[in-house]
Amino acid sequence: MAEMYHVLSRGVDKRKIFLCDEDRYRFIHDLFEFNDMEPVNNLTYRFRNKNNKDFVSPYIKCRKLLVNLHAFCLMPNHYHLLVSARVKDDVTNFMRKLNIGYAKYFNGRYKRTGALFEGRYKSVLIQSEAHFIHIPYYIHLNPLDLITRGWREKEIKDYKEAMKFLENYRWSSFLDYIGKENFPSVVQKGFLTKFFGGSEEYKKDTIKWLREIDLEAIKDFMLE
Repeated sequence: MAEMYHVLSRGVDKRKIFLCDEDRYRFIHDLFEFNDMEPVNNLTYRFRNKNNKDFVSPYIKCRKLLVNLHAFCLMPNHYHLLVSARVKDDVTNFMRKLNIGYAKYFNGRYKRTGALFEGRYKSVLIQSEAHFIHIPYYIHLNPLDLITRGWREKEIKDYKEAMKFLENYRWSSFLDYIGKENFPSVVQKGFLTKFFGGSEEYKKDTIKWLREIDLEAIKDFMLE
């Protein structure tokens, strides 16, 4: 397995970096567009239709990927990625392109200047399978912070409602992993899908992981 990293980047002074759905669509577009060794050509974008927000075919070009993007999750003032480099230093190159490109868009749209992100992104190398198996669940469960931060302390009273919320949260790769196409062009999900045994198994194991959560097992990899 190539070196895999859990990556987090937060807004400066913990400010919100996504103010509306258009910003979130733009960032997901950038996850696709900047994952390329070649210079970026398409700084404008469009989607198939209002219900299917994956990219129209002219934008699904033949790319030379910098990284394998295994998972992502957007939160109001930060985002999580799980990535592995295809070539040495390509995680650094991808992150530089991503944060600079999105900051340029954000500052232009909102007529602001200065840094958008809080210094250099944070990253931690996943060094063992025992740690790796926890990280995708943790990344995909982060949106529960928006309804109850107590999920980390097993304070969820209705797990069915928690999963319903996650299945309606568009701004992560979770839907693609449980068999609901959301942004299938963005994530290279083959490795995780095979490792976790398919979409049905991943969904069931996510619920199980949430019920049995042990943050001590991954405290050095959470980056919070």
